[in-house]
Amino acid sequence: MSTADATALDTAGAPRPQPDPDTRPPGAASTVAGLLLVVLLAALTRFLELNVPGWTEGTPLARIAKPVEFPVYAIALGLLGNAVLVAANLKDKLAAAFRTELFIKTGVVLLGASVNLSLIVTAAAPAIVQALVLISSVFLFTWWVGGRFGLDDKLRALLSSAVSICGVSAAISAAGAVQAKREQLAYAASLVIVFALPSIFVLPWLVDLLGLSPAVAGAWIGGNIDTTAAVAAAGTLAGEDALALATIVKATQNALIGVVAIALTAYFAFKVERRPDARGPGAGELWRRFPKFVLGFLAASVIGTVYLAQVGSDVGKPVLAVANDLRTLFFILAFVSIGLELRVKALRAAGWRPVAVFGLATVFNLVVGLASASVLFAGFEL
Repeated sequence: MSTADATALDTAGAPRPQPDPDTRPPGAASTVAGLLLVVLLAALTRFLELNVPGWTEGTPLARIAKPVEFPVYAIALGLLGNAVLVAANLKDKLAAAFRTELFIKTGVVLLGASVNLSLIVTAAAPAIVQALVLISSVFLFTWWVGGRFGLDDKLRALLSSAVSICGVSAAISAAGAVQAKREQLAYAASLVIVFALPSIFVLPWLVDLLGLSPAVAGAWIGGNIDTTAAVAAAGTLAGEDALALATIVKATQNALIGVVAIALTAYFAFKVERRPDARGPGAGELWRRFPKFVLGFLAASVIGTVYLAQVGSDVGKPVLAVANDLRTLFFILAFVSIGLELRVKALRAAGWRPVAVFGLATVFNLVVGLASASVLFAGFEL
């Protein structure tokens, strides 16, 4: 027996498992290469977002290309890169750099800087009522429908949070609270984008068809479209006044991410994952499971609000615009990573049921959102 063979035996004579070269952790070079790929695709995303509207100007595609936001380009490029990496057998080697969770958590914290709490309270009190009505009713409806379709509780939580609050950001918060699988988060994020894109065009068209006032239109758009970027795009199509109120309503819902995260953390810790013979987790366990970045989001909201109050909008808004640009950058990195990380097998395993649940919840959200906006913002002056 050779020395190498001898060292492969333990003291009992049984062979020790030898590491498989294909399963060893990736080295620093692979991580750096993966990160460079993410940054390159993010830069290409930004390039396409800024230039495609100009390229298509004067063509039939101009109306479609102009409102398309970075999540579409980022996920599409990520999926393209994903296919290339799988074909080249490089995906697992570079996967350590696809830090979707880190990128999007950082983006959510930066999002808080643009949520002016004083503006929400003083300028649009009805938005708070509408946010509470929509979040509670739509979340519970989605949770109920998800149960009827037999979805996993963690996926139900992600879909319910995404459709009732603010899309991917809410899904990320819920994922941290319920400790969801990465594939489930990727699926929820994909559904948010798929349903948000047509809403950019459909809701402004319905606003004109129904003859809604700018205030009601803005409240409806802000309360129903799941992503902040898509809200801005649809609000722009609906008019400046509608855009202003849509932004306030969406900001109000964003500010309630933390409340939902706390509720989900407690529910899953004390009920869903509690053993029958256990007393249930204490405050320490709740704190361990709670997504800490939500506190960063709330802190950024408070800091941004106080800062604007101290220096004024003329001085403060350009500074906060830097935080918004950084938020966009991290969201682009996150969406690119979502595309790169996506595993088709996991999505196929989920089947059609999550799509049906999200679709039914979206229709319910539209109906309840229109009713609440029509009541709360009737005669509202911007």
